[in-house]
Amino acid sequence: MGSVDARAGGVRVVDGLVYGQPAGFRPLRLDLYLPSGVGAPLVVFVHGGGWLGGSRKTLTPVFRDWRPHPFERLAARGFAVASVGYRFSGEARWPAQLDDVAAAFDHLVERAEEFRYDAGRTVLWGESAGAHLAVMLGLREAARVSGVIDWYGPMDLVAMGREDDPAHALSDDVRDTREARLLGAPVRDVPELARAASPIAHVHGGAPPFLIAHGTADRAVPFEQSAALAAALAAAGASVRFEAVEGADHLWRGVDDLEPLFEAAVAFAGEVTGLG
Repeated sequence: MGSVDARAGGVRVVDGLVYGQPAGFRPLRLDLYLPSGVGAPLVVFVHGGGWLGGSRKTLTPVFRDWRPHPFERLAARGFAVASVGYRFSGEARWPAQLDDVAAAFDHLVERAEEFRYDAGRTVLWGESAGAHLAVMLGLREAARVSGVIDWYGPMDLVAMGREDDPAHALSDDVRDTREARLLGAPVRDVPELARAASPIAHVHGGAPPFLIAHGTADRAVPFEQSAALAAALAAAGASVRFEAVEGADHLWRGVDDLEPLFEAAVAFAGEVTGLG
């Protein structure tokens, strides 16, 4: 079940709910932030960390000092929130990470009545590597997803173009990148796998509505990654809103006021789920 505690504003938190355990691996967990009342729309959040690490406890590191916690704020405003953990690239290669997030989504749907939220109104929200996973799942499960929020996610692994840049290498080998560790080999050695693992290759006209936000000064995931996804979605006839955040680096570093970014995401989630 996970531990349960009450927070301000009638928010109930279920910490460490086990949603699965693949054979030979650790239990996979998520945290639930539940509002008072019944029938709340569901926000499923997927954290970043280059597929190497990160924490389901954090929206992004720059929000760590927010009180109440961003997920508690969402719950206090009428959303149920599930923040999902998944296996990292040091534990399992692609597509294990997508398999985990998909399993969490299915688990949340199955337990909607128990926790009294409305899984028929679900928004997927991810940041960085988590946005990559959220977008992949949203495109695959379009019929069951009301909307997707993508904060500066890598959308075209083939085009990341970082394998010869020592600044993005994880070791003395310039081909040892986060993408290479996710895929189990340098991108140039497995181009078809990299393409299959790229959300931009799976865009279709039936995609759910998208909100994409990316900093123009992002040094980790190029701004062009989000621009290309937005253009592909628009060309396919999908609904997409693209926000270029001038001067912002990865993880929203360099942004003095985070409230507008957070509020834009909350407003979008409310709009596509009918919350208001």
